[in-house]
Amino acid sequence: MAPKPLKDAVREARIEAAERSGVVVDLRNAELARLELLNEELDPLFKDIPDDIELFDRGVSRGDAPRLWIDVIAHIEMGRDKRQYRFVQDTRYGRTVLAESYEVPEIAQAVTRYVARRLVERERALSDDVALGRYAAQQTLRSERRRRRWRALRTLIYGMILGIAALFAFVLVNNPAP
Repeated sequence: MAPKPLKDAVREARIEAAERSGVVVDLRNAELARLELLNEELDPLFKDIPDDIELFDRGVSRGDAPRLWIDVIAHIEMGRDKRQYRFVQDTRYGRTVLAESYEVPEIAQAVTRYVARRLVERERALSDDVALGRYAAQQTLRSERRRRRWRALRTLIYGMILGIAALFAFVLVNNPAP
């Protein structure tokens, strides 16, 4: 029986793929471990944030590219060499790198600055909303009153038209033809 070169080549390719996938799994596990270390380093920071502030949703996502999410728009991923941390933020103009470092404390400091900026932005937005909110509420109240008045007027007019039509119908039905 002659050897089957394609069958042997397929077998070797499968073996190589299994070895590569083992290496990929090891790299992914190493990335996850590094992100978990950083996550633990950030625990004191997130414990200081008041419970009523729900801006941040921190957690490690496990996928093709593991990430440590800080909030909806910012996360930390590993760089190409899988040892460097990259703190990035998604903006309407694309992704912005906020910090890159091989050291956990440097990235933790960058995350601390980011969280502080977000808290200040939140305070500023809430303080601006007080005057704007009051004005918007007054405008809404005025328009709702206007809407109710028109609704009442429309109901009155439709009722009058329906009453006149019913009166004509009554007269036509009860008036004997000559």
